[in-house]
Amino acid sequence: MRPFTYERAESPAGAAKAAAETPGARFLAGGTNLLDLMKLEIERPGHLIDVGRLPLAEIEATAEGGLRIGAMATNSAAAADRRVRTRYPLLSHALIAGASAQLRNKATIGGNLMQRTRCPYFYDPTKPCNKREPGAGCSALEGLNRAHAILGASDACIAVNPSDMAVALSALEARVETVTPAGETRTRPIDEVHRLPGETPHIETTLAPGELVTAVVLPPPPEGRQEYRKVRDRASYAGGLFSLALAGERLALGAVALKPWRAHKAEAALDSGASPAEAAEAELADARGHGRNDFKITLARRVIADALEGGPVR
Repeated sequence: MRPFTYERAESPAGAAKAAAETPGARFLAGGTNLLDLMKLEIERPGHLIDVGRLPLAEIEATAEGGLRIGAMATNSAAAADRRVRTRYPLLSHALIAGASAQLRNKATIGGNLMQRTRCPYFYDPTKPCNKREPGAGCSALEGLNRAHAILGASDACIAVNPSDMAVALSALEARVETVTPAGETRTRPIDEVHRLPGETPHIETTLAPGELVTAVVLPPPPEGRQEYRKVRDRASYAGGLFSLALAGERLALGAVALKPWRAHKAEAALDSGASPAEAAEAELADARGHGRNDFKITLARRVIADALEGGPVR
């Protein structure tokens, strides 16, 4: 472990200001991702700003009929909240699918959004990785890429976003609330938070340096069915090969790109009268495998069609 300094934040704006003014600073909440990365020396922060005790854990109704979930609420608390379970079961199911109970008890909503990819080459300092070291190359392109991206990737990076929760939030059209180092509150759609890799995969979000996530705001629940499906190698505590969030007429995909993938093409195809199978084909028309993950295109096609038809995964 490399030496670092530590401070406990007294306010969200103060935390954001300190992060922007201190080189190498990182926010610390539950620590379920950051501490692992520090032990492996993937992350080497010189200063930690503890935001875990800030008063941002409330889950409360909004005047518009939705729900505001504070960034410091744990994944377990959000998944178990009666209003989430009854009005947004999709989100509750996605949170429970995301990790073990022990991790859910520590991990926070804000940290879940900001967690970094689980690509094994990102976690291996002996292998080239453009996310760790821009310009080094992407080992996954010709390597063990079974779980990697089939949409929105580039020759610089084919990693995927690991958050189940973010996929559900995309289908629910949630907004993310932040505070800037200047103390200003900002909100943006969840689909505008994460970035596709392009030529700069080390720049993972649209947040400014020091900007702190303070809440996730859900609109009123959508009409119709809500469902979350996740396909993985084993039934518990495993990263997904593919996931799908269905919220009424809205659809989002997970484990296919470096951000939650809102399936706009499939939605448009359904609106024009296409069958579920045709909608799946429309969404995956530009999908590209990289050898070991070619099967994910067929897998995604079948899960999308079955979910839209309301049937089981074949």
